[in-house]
Amino acid sequence: MWEQIWQQGLLGTNFWHFLAALLIMTHLTILSVTIYLHRFSAHRSLELHPAVQHFFRFWVWLTTAQSTKEWTAIHRKHHAKCETEEDPHSPVVKGLRTVLLRGAELYREAATEETLKKYGNGTPDDWLERRIYTPHKMKGIFLLLAIDILAFGPIGITLWAVQMLWMPVFAAGVVNGLGHYWGYRNFECSDAATNISPWGIIIGGEELHNNHHTYPNSAKLSVKPWEFDIGWMWIQILSFFKLAKVRKVAPIAVKDSSKQALDLDAAKAAVHNRFQIMSAYTKTVIKPAIKEERAKASDELQRLFNKAKKVLCRDENLLSDKYIQQRDQLLDSHDMLSEIYKKKQELMEIWAKRSKGGEELLNALKQWCHEAEQSGIDRLKEFAEQLKLYTLKTA
Repeated sequence: MWEQIWQQGLLGTNFWHFLAALLIMTHLTILSVTIYLHRFSAHRSLELHPAVQHFFRFWVWLTTAQSTKEWTAIHRKHHAKCETEEDPHSPVVKGLRTVLLRGAELYREAATEETLKKYGNGTPDDWLERRIYTPHKMKGIFLLLAIDILAFGPIGITLWAVQMLWMPVFAAGVVNGLGHYWGYRNFECSDAATNISPWGIIIGGEELHNNHHTYPNSAKLSVKPWEFDIGWMWIQILSFFKLAKVRKVAPIAVKDSSKQALDLDAAKAAVHNRFQIMSAYTKTVIKPAIKEERAKASDELQRLFNKAKKVLCRDENLLSDKYIQQRDQLLDSHDMLSEIYKKKQELMEIWAKRSKGGEELLNALKQWCHEAEQSGIDRLKEFAEQLKLYTLKTA
């Protein structure tokens, strides 16, 4: 009997049983990371029933050899110091290869006492955490090894190996590496975060990394209608059974077509939806202007348009000296692009001062709209008209 269990395990060596176990267990690991560690613990974008919290905390201990406090603190520091020398895992600073291949190692190096103390507030500190999960982190993954061998025999070691690689490769490597290096951007947030794929399935929705860095406190990572966040799907299921409660999601820009003038409601709504507004500015003002100016440009200046959208929309801190020089050449040789870029920067300055009083904000936006209307550029005038329509009212 024992020899048979050792050779085949309790579940036998059926390939489909093995594959089902692999998919279910790795998906549970990803859900533990994205729902519990990320959206619940690090950002508090939702609440979880105590039983769900503890299940995920146990699963993290069993499959990742990380504590809730460590992961939470390191992730919060990543947001606070993003794309700087203090960022624990920025490919912009450390290089893509380093983050892809040494993702888990970078987490361990970043888990200093100072980081845990500064960024780890609000994480579990009960008897289980102090006596089992934190001091015996490695015992969890070896318990998992024993469970895998008991279930499938020697091939269970392969299952365990895949589980051990899952989080370092996908969560720590791909998200932190490719998620700040390659993909598309819905929003020009102040760091290099990108959406790796519009369908967040394999990594639980974390593929939508640009959306997350734009709205870090949102429990839902998808923004566009064609994007899918499987982590959000599970949160909705948990919410249906009263096991989760969403605290915050990304704002939805609302317009009131009956508005005739820019008022305080519109000014506050514009600030509230500033990332979506800047995305609309790119789509309706900058991109059409680039297309128009490129059609008129000489052959000598055509090369300047190859990266025109990037150099005109991306934060200057994320541009290399080469791209900054290309941007300056582009603006020097095209007056319309120069004016459009100037108005974009002025809008960004208004958003940066959003903590000012409502009247001051309203006056700044009124002045911006007045100058846009007087610019003689139709696209700017049309955009200024659209700004007047925003409202905080949802009904």
